[in-house]
Amino acid sequence: MTLMLDLPTNRAGARQARPAARRHCGAVALPDGSVRWRVWAPNVPDAKLLLLDGDHREVVPMDREGDGYFVHTRPGVPPGQLYKICLDGFECRADPCSLWQPQGVAGPSAVYAPERFPFTDDGWKGVRREDLALYELHVGTFTPAGTFEAAIDRLDDLRDLGITAIEVMPVGQFPGGRNWGYDGVLPYAAQDTYGGPRGLQTLVDAAHSKGLAVILDVVYNHLGPEASYVREFGPYFTDAYKTPWGAAVNYDGPGSDAVRRFVLDNVRMWLEEFRLDGLRLDAVHAIYDLGATHILREVQQVVDEVQVRTGRTKLIVAESDLNDPRVLHEPERGGHGFATQWADDFHHAVHAFLTGERSGYYTEFGSTADLAAALRAPYLRAGQYSRHRGRRHGASPEGLSGDRFVVCVQNHDQVGNRAVGDRLTTILAAQGQAGAAKVRLAAGLMLLSPYLPMLFMGEEYAESRPFPFFCSFAGPELVEAVRQGRRREFADFIDATHTIPDPAAADTFRSAKLTWAWPEGTDHAGVRHLYQDLLAARRRWPAMKNYDRRAVRGLPEGAAEPEVVELVRGETSAPAGDGLSTDSLAVYFNLTGRPQPLPAEALRGRVVLFASEAARYGGARADGDDAATLLPFECIAAGPEHWGKAGA
Repeated sequence: MTLMLDLPTNRAGARQARPAARRHCGAVALPDGSVRWRVWAPNVPDAKLLLLDGDHREVVPMDREGDGYFVHTRPGVPPGQLYKICLDGFECRADPCSLWQPQGVAGPSAVYAPERFPFTDDGWKGVRREDLALYELHVGTFTPAGTFEAAIDRLDDLRDLGITAIEVMPVGQFPGGRNWGYDGVLPYAAQDTYGGPRGLQTLVDAAHSKGLAVILDVVYNHLGPEASYVREFGPYFTDAYKTPWGAAVNYDGPGSDAVRRFVLDNVRMWLEEFRLDGLRLDAVHAIYDLGATHILREVQQVVDEVQVRTGRTKLIVAESDLNDPRVLHEPERGGHGFATQWADDFHHAVHAFLTGERSGYYTEFGSTADLAAALRAPYLRAGQYSRHRGRRHGASPEGLSGDRFVVCVQNHDQVGNRAVGDRLTTILAAQGQAGAAKVRLAAGLMLLSPYLPMLFMGEEYAESRPFPFFCSFAGPELVEAVRQGRRREFADFIDATHTIPDPAAADTFRSAKLTWAWPEGTDHAGVRHLYQDLLAARRRWPAMKNYDRRAVRGLPEGAAEPEVVELVRGETSAPAGDGLSTDSLAVYFNLTGRPQPLPAEALRGRVVLFASEAARYGGARADGDDAATLLPFECIAAGPEHWGKAGA
């Protein structure tokens, strides 16, 4: 059986150019119209290609190449040709480098040529790092339909909000139709229930037409626990290291050259053939490589090559649990040279303070001094002792500008890895009016910080629906193991009023679907106005573009637990040394439930440009109030009048 696709034409109906794919393995369409299949299978003496067309099955021997590779080339192969790879002594399987699984992870692979997609974004150059305002989304729950193409209908909302880049959670083919994406087993294949590779390319093209970059979350530290058959092909994994999620990928043992090529080709494919603007690398601290050139350094080399070849900005966003600046340092300083990385300490400081939670890694966060420290530097532990870890942790990020770090107050991990997947808004709702003010304060802390902001889908209008953990594994033993694991992890949470959502239940997945509702006059609308206004201010106020110059102090000065934190961005002192420079933005965060005086120097030569408790945002401040006092849990920003007030 073959699946037919539309011919690639542009909007004018002209034939598009077809650059040759650079992938070494998988089914690759060659310039002469033929298709070449190549598979790495050093574990077996023989490999065959099984071609499927309805009830017709054709078994084709593959020629052995050196280093464990097998290849077969055939002319006249139609798009969508179904096939499997048959290894001597094993069942026929999906191609490890399959780009398309139209019948799911256990079904046959299908020939797909991403370079033939009729992109219309030839003038697109990407988004500069310093201009990133990220929005993390999960395709399956972002819209009711849960597909790439359905997501396109919401891109205008994100652009109007002020977002410049969407960060898409992993889409590599996983078992079933419900998963966060971190259990993917075919990292080249875009999930079929989301719309497959063509759907992903359609989303990328549409995003670029609206001025939005697309960054894809990829997982190079492990593969999922079900329907992962690459062990039959070759030594993709190693027993030398362990990850919390399964066997570690083999980057430095015997056979690792081909595994490294497998990953680097994947990086190149997403950035070049799918025209993605960047990749978010999941948990790079669990990518182990003791070779002379770390695989992460080679990833950045591929990014650099593609950036030069395409003339477009290409970025790596790394997730690291190590507070290790080498992730960002240039190779000359022993680093990987990535553009930016998540800085989790900011989230932990904000969340622990606002909620009062102190379990797990929140144990050593929560003071007002921590909030001041998080605005001053991205790592709260930069070589100091960590009680939670029982050792010193991190190293100094000195010399790295603020736009090298991505901060958030919510993300998929910090929401979804809770017992019921409750969002910050839901947690704080129990605190009544103070909790609502804290939601606005959290947004101010993130969006006025000297770092790159990342929103988690729905956060911008205080979505109340949860984002629990969900999956759709087929094996009953694995499903039950996941259920029991969640129950053990959150045993202290379970009581007469709380139960852990069944991760395998369809209702758990459906509960995470966004409402996309912010009726005017509601708290939801007020929060959305706040996010929209501050994202616009980040583009308009000059000091917000300065990621190097900032000063932070706690008030009253010298207090171990400050009640107000002052953040000055831009010029941090007046030319004559008297007060604050009027070319700067001065931001004040009231971290108490009591009114606090606004320092006299705050409005010397400045006006209030933003107040989180303004009526427009659902706050308690009356229109026309002179804002001489900080209301409980209020954030006020002051700057030159000609910069323009937020929301004006």
